[in-house]
Parts: sequence; C-alpha cells; structure tokens
Amino acid sequence: MRVNQVLVGDCIEIMKSMPPACADLIFADPPFNIGYNYDIYNDRRSRNEYLEWAEQWMKAAIRLLKPTGSFWLAIGDEYVAEYKIRLDSIGLIMRNWIIWHYTFGVACSRKFSRSHAHILYYVCDPRQCTFNADAVRVPSARLTTYADRRANPKGKVPDDTWILRPQETAQHFRPDQDVWYIPRVCGTFRERVGHPCQMPEAILERIIRVATHPGDLVIDPFAGSGTTLAVAKRLGRRYWGCELSEAYADQIEKRLQMIDFEAPSLREQSSDFASRSKAA
Repeated sequence: MRVNQVLVGDCIEIMKSMPPACADLIFADPPFNIGYNYDIYNDRRSRNEYLEWAEQWMKAAIRLLKPTGSFWLAIGDEYVAEYKIRLDSIGLIMRNWIIWHYTFGVACSRKFSRSHAHILYYVCDPRQCTFNADAVRVPSARLTTYADRRANPKGKVPDDTWILRPQETAQHFRPDQDVWYIPRVCGTFRERVGHPCQMPEAILERIIRVATHPGDLVIDPFAGSGTTLAVAKRLGRRYWGCELSEAYADQIEKRLQMIDFEAPSLREQSSDFASRSKAA
C-alpha cells in the first residue's frame, strides 16, 4: 500500500483502490458546499447532489478504518445534521460532537458572524478504540487557579468545546474545553500556505495525538493545504492523502519536504506540555 504521499485524483476512486481496514485515523475536512472558490472543485452543487456525493465518499472512507480506528469530520452548520444522520446509519458510534470556536470569524450579512465549526468524532467500537488521554491533557483551573489538592497533577482531559489559550503552550494555543478556541489560519499567519480553507495545525495535533500511536496510519481524503499530513509526519505517523487539484498537491509536497528541516525544533515545542505533565 502506498504511504507517506499525496495521491492526486478523485478521493472516492482512490479510496476504493485501497485495502480495507488499513487506517488508524481518518480526518476529513470536505468542501462545505457554500461557494468557496477552489481551483477545480465546484462548491455550488444542488443539495441533493452534494449529499449523495457525501454519502459516497464517507462509505469509501469508512471501509478503510480498522476496528480500533476513529473517523473525524470537520464541517459547517449547513450540513452537520445531515452528515451525522448518515454516519449514524452507516454504523459508526459517535463519541463527541466538538465545537471549534475560533477568532478571526467569518463576516456575515444580516445574521450573527460565524466563529465556529463542528468536528464530529466517531469510532467503530468504543470498547477498543485508541484514546491517548495523557497525550492531550491540559492544565485544569482546579490546579492552576484554585490550588485544589484533589486536582490531577497531570492536568485534565479536554472537554468537547475546544478553546485554545496562549498561556497553555509555547507553540500553540491549546484547547482546554469542549469548544476548541483556535484562531483560523489567516493570510498574515506564518502557517498559511495559500489554500482557501486551511485548518490550524493545533487542531490536527490534538486529534492525531489522542487517536493514534507513532507509526499508525493517518488518512485525509481532502488533503487541501496538507495540514493533516504535515502534522502526522511531524508526530511520526504514516500518512497519505487525496487531493483533486494538482496545484494544491504540489503545494502539499513542498510543505512536507520543509518538515525535514523544521521537524526537530517543532517536535521539541509540541511535546513541551506532555513532558511537563509526565514530570508532574
């Protein structure tokens, strides 16, 4: 099986060609069907056409999951309920409906500005899925604010609202609740690579740490800017992603190549809190 690369083409056809039960983690951030300007993909489909396509790619992806694997879906308000209904009907078990709350929200007309997205976390079997709680613990208010002796010195497992705060890490804002408060990747950020819909690395770092072990296989059917693959590579996971656009795939390859030069310092920073937690 091909690993550690970007496969250019239709994700449904690519995933159908892969062996079943090979993935430890699938993270999908599909087009939201709200009119984004991609270079190839049409993000203005009819509702029925979009949902039919969504069901096709989800079934192709879930076929690749190991019994211990997990499926994570980032999606907007418009179709999150429809995606949940389909994931439930496929037979996966929902563990969390996470809210990612971000700064630099999307300006809207004649309604409240958008400052969140949904992340649905599903597993094949909740009794044997991978969940590395100690890898993602954050300082609790009971420990840092109230000096409560009952507090776990290793920190707390985050809730399902993710709010990232700058005092919790040297590298990223880190989530400490079940709303994940992380800024979107804006045009002035060093992390920005030019893709119109780029996920922050902090989101993927948490998901990959909690749901996989080093050497596990991470799959992203919509590689986009390459964030999932870049974080997987930094954390010592195997990976592959699908990307319809040759131009975006080329950007991803360049981003992955740069990690060979950046990885040592970034790995040291991203493991800072984990090291402090173990020492405590």
